[in-house]
Amino acid sequence: METNSNISAETEILALQALGWVLQDADRAQHLLALTGLAPADLRSGLEDPAILSSLLGFLANHEPDLVACAEAIGVPPQKLAAAAHYLNNAGDFT
Repeated sequence: METNSNISAETEILALQALGWVLQDADRAQHLLALTGLAPADLRSGLEDPAILSSLLGFLANHEPDLVACAEAIGVPPQKLAAAAHYLNNAGDFT
Protein backbone atom coordinates (compact mmCIF):
# COMPACT_ATOMS: atom_id res chain seq x y z
CA MET A 1 0.00 0.00 0.00
CA GLU A 2 1.37 3.40 -0.93
CA THR A 3 0.84 5.89 1.86
CA ASN A 4 -0.03 9.53 1.56
CA SER A 5 3.11 11.55 2.24
CA ASN A 6 1.16 13.76 4.66
CA ILE A 7 0.52 10.97 7.15
CA SER A 8 2.76 8.40 8.73
CA ALA A 9 2.46 4.76 7.74
CA GLU A 10 1.80 3.86 11.39
CA THR A 11 -1.11 6.30 11.59
CA GLU A 12 -2.57 4.99 8.35
CA ILE A 13 -2.29 1.38 9.51
CA LEU A 14 -3.96 2.18 12.85
CA ALA A 15 -6.78 3.99 11.07
CA LEU A 16 -7.33 1.11 8.64
CA GLN A 17 -7.33 -1.41 11.49
CA ALA A 18 -9.85 0.76 13.32
CA LEU A 19 -11.99 0.98 10.19
CA GLY A 20 -11.98 -2.80 9.93
CA TRP A 21 -13.16 -3.02 13.53
CA VAL A 22 -15.92 -0.45 12.98
CA LEU A 23 -17.17 -2.22 9.86
CA GLN A 24 -17.47 -5.58 11.65
CA ASP A 25 -20.68 -4.34 13.27
CA ALA A 26 -23.44 -3.08 10.96
CA ASP A 27 -24.98 -0.78 13.57
CA ARG A 28 -21.63 0.76 14.44
CA ALA A 29 -20.82 1.20 10.73
CA GLN A 30 -24.15 2.96 10.15
CA HIS A 31 -23.49 5.17 13.16
CA LEU A 32 -20.08 6.12 11.69
CA LEU A 33 -21.68 7.05 8.38
CA ALA A 34 -24.47 9.01 10.04
CA LEU A 35 -22.21 10.99 12.36
CA THR A 36 -19.44 11.72 9.88
CA GLY A 37 -21.62 12.35 6.84
CA LEU A 38 -19.52 9.89 4.88
CA ALA A 39 -20.96 7.51 2.32
CA PRO A 40 -19.67 3.97 1.74
CA ALA A 41 -18.12 5.18 -1.53
CA ASP A 42 -16.24 7.88 0.41
CA LEU A 43 -14.71 5.21 2.62
CA ARG A 44 -13.71 3.03 -0.33
CA SER A 45 -12.15 5.86 -2.30
CA GLY A 46 -10.64 7.70 0.66
CA LEU A 47 -8.65 5.04 2.45
CA GLU A 48 -5.47 7.09 2.08
CA ASP A 49 -7.12 10.49 2.55
CA PRO A 50 -6.10 12.08 5.88
CA ALA A 51 -9.52 13.77 6.17
CA ILE A 52 -11.36 10.44 5.87
CA LEU A 53 -9.00 8.73 8.31
CA SER A 54 -9.31 11.68 10.67
CA SER A 55 -13.11 11.41 10.57
CA LEU A 56 -12.91 7.72 11.40
CA LEU A 57 -10.51 8.14 14.31
CA GLY A 58 -12.42 11.19 15.53
CA PHE A 59 -15.58 9.09 15.55
CA LEU A 60 -13.87 6.64 17.89
CA ALA A 61 -12.13 9.27 20.00
CA ASN A 62 -15.46 10.99 20.67
CA HIS A 63 -17.04 7.84 22.11
CA GLU A 64 -14.78 6.36 24.75
CA PRO A 65 -16.47 2.93 24.98
CA ASP A 66 -15.88 2.35 21.25
CA LEU A 67 -12.36 3.79 21.46
CA VAL A 68 -11.46 1.39 24.28
CA ALA A 69 -13.14 -1.61 22.61
CA CYS A 70 -11.46 -0.90 19.28
CA ALA A 71 -8.06 -0.43 20.88
CA GLU A 72 -8.43 -3.70 22.74
CA ALA A 73 -9.51 -5.52 19.57
CA ILE A 74 -6.56 -4.29 17.51
CA GLY A 75 -4.06 -4.61 20.34
CA VAL A 76 -3.04 -1.02 21.02
CA PRO A 77 -3.55 1.32 23.97
CA PRO A 78 -6.58 3.62 23.56
CA GLN A 79 -4.22 6.58 23.92
CA LYS A 80 -2.46 5.52 20.72
CA LEU A 81 -5.71 5.73 18.74
CA ALA A 82 -6.50 9.09 20.31
CA ALA A 83 -2.97 10.31 19.48
CA ALA A 84 -3.42 9.18 15.87
CA ALA A 85 -6.67 11.16 15.66
CA HIS A 86 -4.89 14.19 17.08
CA TYR A 87 -2.00 13.74 14.64
CA LEU A 88 -4.34 13.73 11.65
CA ASN A 89 -6.05 16.90 12.87
CA ASN A 90 -2.92 18.82 13.87
CA ALA A 91 0.68 19.20 12.93
CA GLY A 92 3.07 17.46 15.28
CA ASP A 93 4.73 14.23 16.15
CA PHE A 94 2.91 10.95 16.47
CA THR A 95 4.48 8.60 18.98
